[in-house]
Amino acid sequence: MANVADTKLYDILGVPPGASENELKKAYRKLAKEYHPDKNPNAGDKFKEISFAYEVLSNPEKRELYDRYGEQGLREGSGGSGGMDDIFSHIFGGGLFSFMGSQNRSRNGRRRGEDMMHPLKVSLEDLYNGKTTKLQLSKNVLCSACNGQGGKSGAVQKCSACRGRGVRIMIRQLAPGMVQQMQSVCSDCNGEGEVINEKDRCKKCEGKKVIKEVKILEVHVDKGMKHGQRITFTGEADQAPGVEPGDIVLLLQEKEHESFQRDGNDLHMTHKVGLVEALCGFQFTFKHLDARQIVVKYPPGKVIEPGCVRVVRGEGMPQYRNPFEKGDLYIKFDVQFPDNNWISPEKLSELEDLLPARPEVPSVIGETEEVDLQEFDSTRGSAGGQRREAYNDSSDEESSHHGPGVQCAHQ
Repeated sequence: MANVADTKLYDILGVPPGASENELKKAYRKLAKEYHPDKNPNAGDKFKEISFAYEVLSNPEKRELYDRYGEQGLREGSGGSGGMDDIFSHIFGGGLFSFMGSQNRSRNGRRRGEDMMHPLKVSLEDLYNGKTTKLQLSKNVLCSACNGQGGKSGAVQKCSACRGRGVRIMIRQLAPGMVQQMQSVCSDCNGEGEVINEKDRCKKCEGKKVIKEVKILEVHVDKGMKHGQRITFTGEADQAPGVEPGDIVLLLQEKEHESFQRDGNDLHMTHKVGLVEALCGFQFTFKHLDARQIVVKYPPGKVIEPGCVRVVRGEGMPQYRNPFEKGDLYIKFDVQFPDNNWISPEKLSELEDLLPARPEVPSVIGETEEVDLQEFDSTRGSAGGQRREAYNDSSDEESSHHGPGVQCAHQ
């Protein structure tokens, strides 16, 4: 990797330069859960920073540009001072990249409005099968009655108090030869730089030039899309006079599933089997994400060990934009053993005859100590107390000779 001159995006995610894709994903998911607007309504800007940092660093081409040339490389690599500048300004409010002196400009030179970002919660079933849904939102549109002018033709005049700048500059003398320049929002035009006579204002928008409108978007969630992926509606953000509208960006937020966990294009699940199934084969059925009933068979004679993993090829998630190719399904087995004393001693002897033979017990020469093996309860006492319980003995006299609760046997 080239010399990293700027590590700001890595610092936002809390990962070192050179972090793997898996490390980036884990860091992003952890931070996204903590700062998601649904859980932390006041952390909207922080959530935007996290999402933007992950979008850049998870994209190999953007990450290489950033690692080599920092923010300037991202700007130039994305078409000059256009789209990437807009993202920087929207995400960071001019704070992180303000020294670049950029402005929100579209490729045709017009000033560009901010993008509107909305989280969209989707289930794992939605990402597996694809989904079309409708999203209703409210946004500003140019007033149709006045064509975004705020009044009839000629009614809008440049504010004479601030000369159309929207701010007033005041000079304050601090001492002889020392002055201070102060800037404040123009009170005559409320910072708009324009004034409209009350009688000439548009009756529909009341001179505001824009009105609120409910917009319904048809959202297509394609098969195989992932958590954190974006769906963009170009030019659908708020409208304003003389400004090119920004985009509406939907950020997919995958909800947890009760049975499956996703890892890229693969799926993971856990299944419990009894001891007889683990030793003698089994068959079980589960419902997949597309409602298919999947029958899993395992032949007799092949043993399932506790915690082992088996794979079903081609039953994972569909690949994005190539849904006929799928990942794999990994099943981890939890073997459930029977309760204590579940069988009579006679039957237990018969069972032992059927099982593989015990290993031979080696003969021991010299003194030995015999102890009782007891169940371990992590909630009781200290480690020292638990060790003493393992060596517990009912004879106080013998304990005084051989240490706390130890029985001695001599051969």
